[in-house]
Amino acid sequence: MSNLNIFKIGVGPSSSHTLGPLIAGNLFCKLIEDKLDLIDKIKIDLYGSLSLTGKGHLTDKALLWGLSGLEPKTINSSAQEDINNRALNDGVLKLCDKKQISFDYNKDIVFHKDFLPLHENGLVISAYSNGSLVEEKTYYSIGGGFVMSKVELEIYLKDGKKEEKLPDGFMSINNAKDALEICSKNGWNLAKLSLEYELQFHSLQEIKEYCLEIWDVMQEAFAAGINPKSLDLPGNLKLHRRAKGLYERLYASDDPMAILDYVSLYAIAIAEENASGAKVVTAPTNGACAVVPAVMLYLKNHTKIFSEEKAIEFLLTAMLIGSFYKKNASISGAEAGCQAEIGSASSMAAAAMATVSGGSAIVACSAAEIAMEHHLGLTCDPVDGLVQIPCIERNAFGAIKAISAAKMSLTRKSTPRVGLDDVIKTMYETGKDMNSKYRETSLGGLAINVKSVC
Repeated sequence: MSNLNIFKIGVGPSSSHTLGPLIAGNLFCKLIEDKLDLIDKIKIDLYGSLSLTGKGHLTDKALLWGLSGLEPKTINSSAQEDINNRALNDGVLKLCDKKQISFDYNKDIVFHKDFLPLHENGLVISAYSNGSLVEEKTYYSIGGGFVMSKVELEIYLKDGKKEEKLPDGFMSINNAKDALEICSKNGWNLAKLSLEYELQFHSLQEIKEYCLEIWDVMQEAFAAGINPKSLDLPGNLKLHRRAKGLYERLYASDDPMAILDYVSLYAIAIAEENASGAKVVTAPTNGACAVVPAVMLYLKNHTKIFSEEKAIEFLLTAMLIGSFYKKNASISGAEAGCQAEIGSASSMAAAAMATVSGGSAIVACSAAEIAMEHHLGLTCDPVDGLVQIPCIERNAFGAIKAISAAKMSLTRKSTPRVGLDDVIKTMYETGKDMNSKYRETSLGGLAINVKSVC
């Protein structure tokens, strides 16, 4: 199906732990809309990574927002705060924004230490009437804000993570091998291939408008990041925002190496916005939301090749590469470590930069491979369960690696020995071999060696 949803406008700090649970809440509201009159109690059970790092990622609050009828694109801080206050202080939840029920945070949200069988990010929402179960649904947040029910995920895994089968006559692109064959046959680059693929589902105007909306939100996130309302990020780490000061110092500097600092600035500003819980674009996840826009801002502000049309081509290329990771591996830190988030984002950005710089499909796939190859084995060990340390700086390094990978591929004369499909397969196998304490559980690595302030 369409790859446009690789990029989603949503709320920080995490696509799998915040956006996904919020969407799960929305889905449960649709499920019970005909039974609201009966329901007087909601219970939420969180498992695995959603439980272990849920409070730092706002998983508990995101579910309250979703169950209260807030949706990702229209969510706002005042509505979030109102729901939080009513649920946590007044013991009241306005279910689906229609019916007020009592809610006890300490009893109605249960944080389990064990894992559900199908995925590391599992949750169960149950609705009751006078103590009797009315409805219950198990959801899995599989990364990038994508949510599946238990039945949907079972089918998805059984089919080898293949997307829903396309109608006869539709072009199907499941991996880099497919992409390169089609591009070779038609003389296309990856942006043209991605556009032709998307035209099977959307009009040209819809595709362009969606890409430009995504690009606008990315730029808005950067503007907000260098002009924050508060210089302190939420949470026990008491982390001080750095983007505003870096921005001010950079524009007063004549350092010939400042270009690296600019790339870091773009990434840090957007990653700090995400860490604050503000509106960002999953690209392909919230934890890696700043890599793609940082490279785009680098091209816009420091080269002569960028334009609105190039922005569309960039995003089309990036979403195509992102789809290969989603279909054949994972974009979830809880499933495959940070290599699945920052690594896939860097890979997407590298291919996209190579493409808008004039690179062929072969060159762009090489750039994507190089970027991921040098993220292999990257763990996900957020300190205090927050998307702050090491996540914010990792976005900057992911962007810098993407630019380097694109430049390497564009100037390369020899034939690459490692293919993109090879490195995607390797990344997934590496993630599955990785000890679970290094996969977004905060049970190992920096998460246990760095202490919060409180």
